[in-house]
Amino acid sequence: MLKIFFLAFMAGGIPVAIAMAGASLAYVLMSGSLPPFVVIHRMVSGIDSFPLLAVPFFILAGNLMNNAGITTRIYNFALALVGWLKGGLGHVNVLGSVIFAGMSGTAIADAAGLGTIEIKAMKEHGYSTEFAVGVTAASATLGPIIPPSLPFVIYGMMANVSVGALFLAGLLPGALMAVLMMLTVAYFAHKNKWGGDVKFSSTRLFKALSEFAVVIGWPLLLWALVVKLGAPAQITVFAGLAALFVLDRIFSFEALLPIMTPVLLIGGMTTGLFTPTEGAIAACVWAMILGFAWYRTLTWKMFVKVCLDTIETTSTVLFIVAAASIFGWMLTATGVTADIASWVLAFTKEAWVFLLLANLLMLFVGCFLEPTAAITILVPILLPIAVQLGVDPVHFGLVMVLNLMIGLLHPPMGMVLFVLARVAGLSFERTTMAILPWLIPLLLSLVAITYMPSLVLWLPKMFF
Repeated sequence: MLKIFFLAFMAGGIPVAIAMAGASLAYVLMSGSLPPFVVIHRMVSGIDSFPLLAVPFFILAGNLMNNAGITTRIYNFALALVGWLKGGLGHVNVLGSVIFAGMSGTAIADAAGLGTIEIKAMKEHGYSTEFAVGVTAASATLGPIIPPSLPFVIYGMMANVSVGALFLAGLLPGALMAVLMMLTVAYFAHKNKWGGDVKFSSTRLFKALSEFAVVIGWPLLLWALVVKLGAPAQITVFAGLAALFVLDRIFSFEALLPIMTPVLLIGGMTTGLFTPTEGAIAACVWAMILGFAWYRTLTWKMFVKVCLDTIETTSTVLFIVAAASIFGWMLTATGVTADIASWVLAFTKEAWVFLLLANLLMLFVGCFLEPTAAITILVPILLPIAVQLGVDPVHFGLVMVLNLMIGLLHPPMGMVLFVLARVAGLSFERTTMAILPWLIPLLLSLVAITYMPSLVLWLPKMFF
């Protein structure tokens, strides 16, 4: 009966969060086995979670970066690094998304933030609007895979899995996805005989590579000082941060400090300096230091607007989590999850077959449900089966999130489609067709992540 109520509400065009909460309430009223107040109680309990505090702060950090002109700096850095290659702006699009993913944590923020700059620039350089939209949509899926990631926070809370381990697990898969997307850009560039989009400059390239070298070398140097030489950790970190600001001022780097955001987050979490939740607050503080004090591109008026936008987005996300919490609890209480588990285990006891079926299900669900709602519904159903068949929960989290990110590129509910259609001025149908070729690198990445668990688990096992 619960499923019937939910499907009826969805068929009536009711938003998914209200459909889940409404179906649960209708079932409770019809069955008479529980007091109606249990619906409110379970919804409040669903969001009464310390890890969920990371959600508003990661959203705020991404909004601050977007509104403080950081996206333009990231774009210029990527342009200097790879803009001279054949199909240069396509490569810039992918690399810019890799960097911005370390700040925003969502695919929609990436598409709306960097996408606006990238699509406009690509159209001005003669690229077709369809190609610009396709590469922007595909690269936007990197946002939730490369840490920090809002879907990982939600999954970690639902699955009782370390969010820090999930963040580390996303690094190598994110790099693989970026490489496959850049190979796809290279293919189109070779096919259409495209050249570079900026003139090759050894000085400009050397400066960009120097920034990249600092990003890689800075944490390694601090690690050597603290671990090998026994320097005081906190003093060393603060001295290192001061040195970063000095280097940025001396050499006028384009995006050194913004690029350091994911390095600081991952470094702080793996060394125990702060938890993922505290890391979200640290990301906000870092963004405010850059916006207010260092680049001075953020005003108090802009800050108030950013805070209001963050409140609006957070309210939406947490309402979905609350509604999905009661719906998931009702699915478990009515035995739906146990029935599904029994059916799957009767069908197969092979992990690879289960993962294939789970991928097909999650790709389908991702076309209709927003990722947060999908995660909170699917975790209680699929994760127990995955664990019973020997699939690591961290590995399964990466598989689930990537499936749902691909779903964001599909009609009828793909939010990235709607955002890019508006940004590019394309019809919804043409935007959908533009994205089709880019499903190839995404699905290849999904296959690799699904059936090569070492790609996902190598880094988490090193640090956790």
